[in-house]
Amino acid sequence: MICLQMLRRLSTPASRARRNYTDPAANGHDGLSFQFTEDQIQMRNLTRKFARERILPAAAHHDRTGEFAHDIVREAWDLGLMNTSIPPEYGGPGLSHMDHVIAAEELNYACCGISLSLLANGLATAPVQKYGSEAIKQKYLGWLTREPILAAYGVTEPGTGSDVAGVKTRAERKGDDWIVNGNKMWISNGGVASWYFILARSDPDPKTPTSRAFTAFVIEADAPGVTKGRKEWNMGQRASSTTGITFEDVRIPHENVVGEVGGGFYTVMGAFDATRPAVAAAAVGLAQRCIDESIKYAVERKTFGEPIIAYQSVSNMIADMLIGTESSRLATYKSAWLGDRGEKNTYMASIAKCMAADNANRCASDAVQIFGGNGYNSEYPVEKLMRDAKIFQIYEGTNQIQRLIITREKLEQLKTDGMD
Repeated sequence: MICLQMLRRLSTPASRARRNYTDPAANGHDGLSFQFTEDQIQMRNLTRKFARERILPAAAHHDRTGEFAHDIVREAWDLGLMNTSIPPEYGGPGLSHMDHVIAAEELNYACCGISLSLLANGLATAPVQKYGSEAIKQKYLGWLTREPILAAYGVTEPGTGSDVAGVKTRAERKGDDWIVNGNKMWISNGGVASWYFILARSDPDPKTPTSRAFTAFVIEADAPGVTKGRKEWNMGQRASSTTGITFEDVRIPHENVVGEVGGGFYTVMGAFDATRPAVAAAAVGLAQRCIDESIKYAVERKTFGEPIIAYQSVSNMIADMLIGTESSRLATYKSAWLGDRGEKNTYMASIAKCMAADNANRCASDAVQIFGGNGYNSEYPVEKLMRDAKIFQIYEGTNQIQRLIITREKLEQLKTDGMD
């Protein structure tokens, strides 16, 4: 309960004043600072303790069996480590983006699959929190903080990933209700969620602009016509309950619309700026684990009478891992910092997500190489890390999409600055 009490303290007006990201003077310095507050240090340490003492020892079992870590999820909820971005008026601590990425890195150091189960609620709540009506926020955000339930973000479909405008799920208005039909795929927490945030096409006219063709909704998992698919056996992050979801004539009330009717595309896209820093932080956590495992192994493993870390070829690999991870961490912090200042962070969120994902994959590959034949064996930890890393380059928008966003945002900045 110490962790929960500390998180509640973080949400007090006094603590928020100490973390005033818009006023450098409020933090005791005149400009840029890389120093955490005392509250953030305590939160990091408590999250690290839970991750390394509770999640890490269970990681191999859940990766091997694919069992969902219900007990760990419940313990994390009891400690207050879930739903941390939900504001106090809905029962959450209302932590900042920076607080969230600090915690996400620590959790993912231990196991990305289990951590995804804990943090996926944030994907579902971000658009609800930003665009939902007061009634929908009270009901669905409040539900997550009152009970240890899970939520899921349902946009991806069997034939639609990064192309959000290609969503085929349909929503038809019937009086005061909507009728939803369609299929979602690769939904994190899909098999265990109590409610879903989903996107559906609400205007059947193919000529309707994307900006007016889609509507976002909250659908409860036990609504008639909702069917959860089988758990998918993925390459990595196997502790996550990743499933498909089918909607067959699912009737939902109009009050469950999130944002404006027809404005669902922007509801979805607008939430990514809040969620991508946390994904970047997750990739940083995995990369840091790769570094620590590699250093430990390279110090202990000897060839020709010398620890292999003494060889320049190995030490240079570790140095490159450190360079990439420290750089990714700083980009992640900047993307979160901008969000906390209320500034647009699309550019930096995409940079952070793209850089951290690529770096995590390089670090995992190099860790396996440093371990040699042992690294290719499931008895050693880096094999799992390599499998877990790949999805960071795919979900929350592929890294190819991130690069398109980065270039587009830079061109917009140049236009705004009056440059050709």
